[in-house]
Amino acid sequence: MAGNNEYGSFGGQMSANVDYGGQQPELGTSPLAPRSASASAPAAAGPVKDISTAEFMSEVIEASKQLPVLVDFWAPWCGPCRQLGPAIESAVAKAGGKVKLVKMNIDDHPEVAGQMGIQSIPAVVAFVGGQPKDAFMGAKPEGEIAKFIEKLVGPTGASELEDGLEVAAKLMSEKQYEQAGQLYSMLVQKNPESIEAMAGLGMAHFELDNIEAAKQIAETFEGHEDNPSVKALNSALELRAQAENLGDLAGLQALVEENPKNHQARFDLALALNAHGKREEAADQLLEIVARDRGWNEDGAREQLLKFFEAWGPMDEATLAARRRLSSLLFS
Repeated sequence: MAGNNEYGSFGGQMSANVDYGGQQPELGTSPLAPRSASASAPAAAGPVKDISTAEFMSEVIEASKQLPVLVDFWAPWCGPCRQLGPAIESAVAKAGGKVKLVKMNIDDHPEVAGQMGIQSIPAVVAFVGGQPKDAFMGAKPEGEIAKFIEKLVGPTGASELEDGLEVAAKLMSEKQYEQAGQLYSMLVQKNPESIEAMAGLGMAHFELDNIEAAKQIAETFEGHEDNPSVKALNSALELRAQAENLGDLAGLQALVEENPKNHQARFDLALALNAHGKREEAADQLLEIVARDRGWNEDGAREQLLKFFEAWGPMDEATLAARRRLSSLLFS
């Protein structure tokens, strides 16, 4: 992801916007216009840059003379590569800008991996001062990757990014979306590699009804769909799209009252309630379907409830309450 952000202004003096060349509306007033295909500014490449053989000299060799660069050699078909991705990106983000991460798809760009004798992936090579310094192979948990990074740069501790993300998440939970958006915007400015900060910015836009801006941000996460923050944003957008053509709440509620066994109407009512921010009521409707007919629509009510949890976040009060009730229904 480039160091600039086109995804909108979050208020006045606290704004730290990134600009890809598009106009930036004030958050909460109007969505972003889509980028023109003919715009001269570069397209967003996602939170971590995928590089080609031609870019290796500038993005790795030369860049590593300023700070350590980790090169993640991977391929789309490699399961362990997909497991490693979120962990290494999170560990790099928490290093607070002390190390850079790039990815190299060996199917598309095999030359460097071949020259270095890499025969198994994922393989991560750390470059320092223009030379390979250290490496590891295979999927590793975030804790081990953090220790690997600390060998290169020393103790990282809780980073400013980590602290900022915690504060922003608290603001989101308190429904202070404008303030959270301001903070996420500044975090993106300082940490353009952070998936969590960029996805948080997308969620702030979503909650403030800047749906086009949220969609544009979601489109930058290709290859990072398994990241929990990205999943939450994608799920929120998907749920919004599902609810667009359901009709008004009163009509759906009337259908359910007329026939409590009309599970499809109850299901649609749950989607509509969620779209109106009525999370507890939405969960109640889906839990009622599970209680009445667990197998309805191939367990569709439970599956939809899990999508709600994904979009709301694991620590949301509505998630916690509904998850407890769901467990009680399933295992009592």
